[in-house]
Amino acid sequence: MANVVGSRGQIVISKEIRDRLGVQAGWIALQRLVNDHVEVYFVPPEHKRSLKGSLASHSRATVLAGEEWDKATHAAWSEAATEKAASVRAIPRMAERDRAPKVWR
Repeated sequence: MANVVGSRGQIVISKEIRDRLGVQAGWIALQRLVNDHVEVYFVPPEHKRSLKGSLASHSRATVLAGEEWDKATHAAWSEAATEKAASVRAIPRMAERDRAPKVWR
């Protein structure tokens, strides 16, 4: 199926191709020159609908409030600090001679 290039360099993408690819008005068309032809990739625009709560059915999170929240955050921070301290202790120490600054003469 051939189309004529317009005076401003525009071309028409046939409805059959748009439907098959799901391309709609407002999509971005990325063009790339490859050897002696042009490749066109279509990128949909960002959605405007809210995703709030869309993962709620997949979550087993418990809602905490007040003192329960404080206890949970304290426990999480304590666990993270313990893990960090353990990883720092696992780093081998450098010999004293390796710590001394190099003197160039």
